[in-house]
Amino acid sequence: MSTIAADPHPTPLPQAAEGASTSLPLPSGLRDAALAAPTPLVQAHDLAKTFDVSVPWLNRVLERRPRQLLQAVDGVSFTIEKGQTLALVGESGCGKSTVARLLVGLYHPTRGGFTFDGQDAHAAFRTSEGRKLRRRIQMIFQDPYASLNPRWKVADIVGEPLKEHGLITDAAELKDRVGELLKSVGLSPLDMVKYPHQFSGGQRQRISIARALATQPEFLVCDEPTSALDVSVQAQVLNIMKDLQRQHGLTYLFISHNLAVVRHVSDQVGVMYLGRLVEVAGKHQLFAQPRHPYTRMLLDAIPKMHDTGRARTPVQGEVPNPLNPPGGCAFNPRCPHANERCRVERPVLLELQGVRVACHAVEEGRI
Repeated sequence: MSTIAADPHPTPLPQAAEGASTSLPLPSGLRDAALAAPTPLVQAHDLAKTFDVSVPWLNRVLERRPRQLLQAVDGVSFTIEKGQTLALVGESGCGKSTVARLLVGLYHPTRGGFTFDGQDAHAAFRTSEGRKLRRRIQMIFQDPYASLNPRWKVADIVGEPLKEHGLITDAAELKDRVGELLKSVGLSPLDMVKYPHQFSGGQRQRISIARALATQPEFLVCDEPTSALDVSVQAQVLNIMKDLQRQHGLTYLFISHNLAVVRHVSDQVGVMYLGRLVEVAGKHQLFAQPRHPYTRMLLDAIPKMHDTGRARTPVQGEVPNPLNPPGGCAFNPRCPHANERCRVERPVLLELQGVRVACHAVEEGRI
């Protein structure tokens, strides 16, 4: 059997430069896709908030009662691309407004975090840099009358963020800027001398929007901004918000329990139930083919044109007491597809056919 002799003078292999990576380079197509993929402007990861709702300490000692903790938000994660709108929907008490307050820094999370433009927002809120970050993140509250100071004129309300952040100090320039903001939301600069009680509900909400836009933010958290308004006024306010988003490239987190409104304004929809996300999908996909039983129940309750005159099936059951949530899947007492696994094992949010859904029945193919 022949053998191959070793080369007595082998050619040395080229050495990698000091500090250089020895891993194989990515193919050009994958490298270009990785470079082109935009980083989401907003990234919430495992957000959780627990409130202590116990009776006073002395009462607990005398009555021998344990502490009571309310898990308002429990591990919520989502992303929002720049210029897009994510809508959070769900019944009252599911934790939507708590998520909103966590994102703007009104609450500090018990667990998890929130990254804005690659920056840890909650860490920044506690430093001197937090003021700069707050200029980029603003909030529109649910009740426009409660969120406006009744003793202040509109000029002071809308101009306050500009003065607070030191953006404008000259009085004449401030007046001009407030007038521009009022015109951008469909009001007149002449309204600057009026008080909030002199406006209708829709006009007060426009003032709230003008105030939120004063610092030229990139991200607006809208906590049911149209729920207290008449239907015709809702349409006006929503159209203003859509126009402003197109003009300024704004990113929205839009919180609502009105699915018709959500269908009009959103790009993605997240469905919340008892502090957790149970389904996250694109707007068209979620309305055309809802996966989670709770999402289906909510959509079945929406009036439809071809169902005029026919009795609608209301959402069955009640939201469980958050102080004593059911074991396993929180929706199992109201779910027609629940089995023993649903009652003992809590589902996790999984990616299934382009939709993130937390449901054992969907995962097992039973629905």
